[in-house]
Amino acid sequence: MSNPANGIAGFRLTEHTWMTEVGNWIDAISPDGRRAGALLFDPRIIGLPGVRERVVQTVMTDQRLVLGGLTGLIPVADVVAAGDQVWLLTAQAVSPTLSDLLAAGPIDPPGAVSVLLETVQTLLALHAAGVTHGSVHPGTVVITAEGAALLSERGLSDAIRGQASPRERDAAGWASLARGLAASLGQGRSRLTELLERAAATAGTLGLATARDLLIGEAAGRDGLAQAARGRSAFAQARAFAAPPALPPRDEGDIVTLLHVPDRASESVQFGPGIGTQVQQPETTAERIWRSGRDQAATEHRPGGGGPAKALRARRRRTILSSALFAAIMAGAILAWLYAGDSPDLAVMSIDVAAPKKTQGCGKAVLITGTVVTNGASGEIIYEWHKNLDKEVVKGTLRTKSGQTTYQVPFRWTLQGRSNVKATATLRILTPGPVRTDKASFTYKC
Repeated sequence: MSNPANGIAGFRLTEHTWMTEVGNWIDAISPDGRRAGALLFDPRIIGLPGVRERVVQTVMTDQRLVLGGLTGLIPVADVVAAGDQVWLLTAQAVSPTLSDLLAAGPIDPPGAVSVLLETVQTLLALHAAGVTHGSVHPGTVVITAEGAALLSERGLSDAIRGQASPRERDAAGWASLARGLAASLGQGRSRLTELLERAAATAGTLGLATARDLLIGEAAGRDGLAQAARGRSAFAQARAFAAPPALPPRDEGDIVTLLHVPDRASESVQFGPGIGTQVQQPETTAERIWRSGRDQAATEHRPGGGGPAKALRARRRRTILSSALFAAIMAGAILAWLYAGDSPDLAVMSIDVAAPKKTQGCGKAVLITGTVVTNGASGEIIYEWHKNLDKEVVKGTLRTKSGQTTYQVPFRWTLQGRSNVKATATLRILTPGPVRTDKASFTYKC
């Protein structure tokens, strides 16, 4: 699928390419062999005064956020220039998008809820950091092979236009996303469809946090999304969708990184809108890579260092090496997040209690099953079983595993003596909060 004749800074370009408002995206393979992405900016846009500088600043902001623990963004490995061309290289694949999946068919209900919950969490985290996305739509929501929803092109449209989108624009984009997913569910999903429509309306009136709270109790799952994403992956296709853009001949030594390390001693860290402070931040691994390259460059450009040709070759080697190392760092962070779940804290998404429908006879042990669905994080669930026929409370503890979302909590209830009653068992999840309950009944006749 790849075309060895086309590459940039060690990234091999495939033949799967598509246009967006900022330029031409191409599925790529990073220097360390991972799926990645390459965005060739429209030269008519990136060449406008101040655009290149604003794009670089936007990318550096994203890198600080990702390295600081923010999840849900497509991580950028580098921004490089090759003559008049400017490329953005990512450490994560940028296809398929939600738009691709919707074009192929409806999204399964748990997947729709999962996409909305993960994207709204990312937007809320961005807003808490004092920035916005600015262009939320199905084409900027990337679905990974694991079924996670990541946002791409964060801030790029704003950087190009020289503006800062308000949070209301992100809320409107997310609301449109919710309505589109609601419409894709089709017939027979009226309750969930109405819920997604209500969440969309709430996002525009009461904000994204309130809209998110409406969806937390719904069952969310990535399995269907993961299967759909793997089926639509350009790397799994027999043929390419389109040929990559023809790259004019160039001297590979002219490829230079546009990113630089900010002066950490004077960097202003923004904790929220209007709140800033001057702090000394520890240097990250990625920044040590960049600083090492910069110091090496200073040495090579001293008199007697071998001349411009040698410096250009060394600069190219540094660019490729730093891109590969940064890609590995970012890929590791993404994988860690995927295996840990989209939140470091355990959360119960839903519970369901089921009891036998048939009448139960004398002295029979009746099995009642509680199903608990979590967000996939590890932790401890404390629960209680209550019976309506006596005051006995059966307490229990469930240890959850990272990556597993569904658990069974069985409860056996044995009734004795001659009677004809309706027995009801109630499961209460105490922690993590909020408290959730569900119940089921069966008939006992003896």
